[in-house]
Amino acid sequence: MDKSLSYITGSLQYLTPEIVIAITLALIVTVDLIMNKNKKLLPWISIAGLIIAGYFVLQQFNLNVFASKGNGSAGMIAVDAFGAFFKGLVITATFFVVLFSLSSSEIKAALDRHGEYYTLIYGMVLGMFVLISAADLILIYLSLELLSLSSYVLTGFTKKSLRNSEASMKYLIYGSVSSGIMLFGISLIYGLTGSTNLYEINSLIQAPQFDSVIFVIAGLLIFVGMGYKISAAPFHFWTPDVYEGAPITITAYLSVASKAAGFALLIRFIKITFIKSIDDNGYWQLINIIDWKTFFAIISILTMTLGNFAALWQDNLKRMLAYSSIAHAGYLLLGLAVLSNTGLTAILIYFAVYAFMNLGAFFIVMLIANKTGNEDIDDYKGLGYSIPFLGTCLAIFLISLTGLPPTAGFVGKLYIFTALIDGKMFTLAVIAVINSVVSLYYYIRVLRNLFLTRPDVPREGFNTSVADIVVVLLLVTPILFFGIYFTPLVNFAKASINILGF
Repeated sequence: MDKSLSYITGSLQYLTPEIVIAITLALIVTVDLIMNKNKKLLPWISIAGLIIAGYFVLQQFNLNVFASKGNGSAGMIAVDAFGAFFKGLVITATFFVVLFSLSSSEIKAALDRHGEYYTLIYGMVLGMFVLISAADLILIYLSLELLSLSSYVLTGFTKKSLRNSEASMKYLIYGSVSSGIMLFGISLIYGLTGSTNLYEINSLIQAPQFDSVIFVIAGLLIFVGMGYKISAAPFHFWTPDVYEGAPITITAYLSVASKAAGFALLIRFIKITFIKSIDDNGYWQLINIIDWKTFFAIISILTMTLGNFAALWQDNLKRMLAYSSIAHAGYLLLGLAVLSNTGLTAILIYFAVYAFMNLGAFFIVMLIANKTGNEDIDDYKGLGYSIPFLGTCLAIFLISLTGLPPTAGFVGKLYIFTALIDGKMFTLAVIAVINSVVSLYYYIRVLRNLFLTRPDVPREGFNTSVADIVVVLLLVTPILFFGIYFTPLVNFAKASINILGF
């Protein structure tokens, strides 16, 4: 007992970011209770907590340790460069979403519930942090539930909106079903192996007498929970309705941070549980139980094709960006389908870029919705001339989402396609290029309305605050900078692919 307690105490140093997030969450609740009428401090406390947590995350890039142990010799939480990368993405997305909230008319209208709002955001952050590092199926499920429960409430945060309540209810129903299916898969694996630790499961399933049929079913059931979180088809049904109905700040957050945590979980699950070795060229040799290469190839084609073609018919910009987000999940799955370190590097590059361009697009949509009161694409006619700065920046974000040079979106897709070609997956590369061409149509539709279509009646512009301009510049600058000089981003991604144990 004393030895176990000593080990846990010694492991706390590796859980510093999670501890900081938990303390900040408690501080937000306390300040909200003490200063019931004054909510101005809450976003700044949130930002301060993120900065401190970010400092400790940076220190984890050079670590490769277990933070705590399970019943066996392997650890429940892996602290490594891979996890630090995705935690950094979560912190970045959360930082910008807090800034978005300061300008959101939807969030301002619920001033009396700002304490709950920032508390729930931090609940999501804590869930995502643990999810990203979890190496045990029980811990994975618990952290996924913490993330999901917080996001369900935040989706329905604006009580007065009917579509907001509908989105929250749909999200809860879909989430509960996928969570139950995933838990059933976990129970099957525990029944087969007697363990929930991914490292121990990896050793056990390599035994020649292992019953692989039930394990295949269990693995696919677990993927349902992960596929739901990353909006992969056919588990994407919740995404358009939830993205359209939720407050724009939460929509942006779900599209980046929650998706990043889901992908980090999926990659860690595959690479730890099923890997047998890594060859000299960086390709993963997996245990021959599930043909993950073919499976991910099919899911990625289905996801990006459905996302892109469904987006063609959307008139609501939030809904269009929701289908766009589904399509981008398909592109990211292409990198995983390669099953190599090159493909993993491409995923990290793509995610770093995707975070900025997607957050930027949603932020400008939010600023315009604050003034116009809606998000219909047809209402963007002539806005490029009325608000030239926001119109130009939105154009840059959409061009980057398409993957055209000289934006960073081109770099992200370039490395995905390069990984596919290196892996001799030429058919997938061609399908991905065709999908990118299809996506150009619905992005160009917005640009056409902004700059090439005159409104039926003259439109007046609106002033953008200095703070909002600074936020937009913070988001658009990396898109342009890394579109021209992307070597630092590539080197950073290559240094972040190391997953503990492999």
